[in-house]
Amino acid sequence: MDKYEQYERVFNHFDSNGDRKISPSELQQCVEAMGGRQQLSLSEAEKAVEFLDADGDGQLGLEDFVRFVEGGGEEEKENDLKEAFKMYEEMDGCGYITPKSLKNMLSRLGQSKTVDECKMMIAHFDINGDGVLTFDEFRVMMM
Repeated sequence: MDKYEQYERVFNHFDSNGDRKISPSELQQCVEAMGGRQQLSLSEAEKAVEFLDADGDGQLGLEDFVRFVEGGGEEEKENDLKEAFKMYEEMDGCGYITPKSLKNMLSRLGQSKTVDECKMMIAHFDINGDGVLTFDEFRVMMM
């Protein structure tokens, strides 16, 4: 699965009414679900949508959403990756992503995988061969 497909899955997850658009309130829910210290008020979400909205309909299409996710400097991207990593590893709280925690997170995003499939996904990016993903391995996977 490439990065664009991952963005599309996240987009579809937060497109709660299925209209292929992310409204400011849906964008706010997306940022809140990512957790961490960063919160987005409805007015901030409205401003973000207004800034990124390519076709002027007051909502984000998939391309607009990708620009939102990829926006920001390198430090912001690093922080976003750390927050995403925490979402995956938080289930076990062990500091790395296990096949079980990957399976659980993917199912929350609407993608059903077996533990064995998750082991194979992890093995592809598991640089040191320990069967789990550290943050550095996760970063390589997400780039």
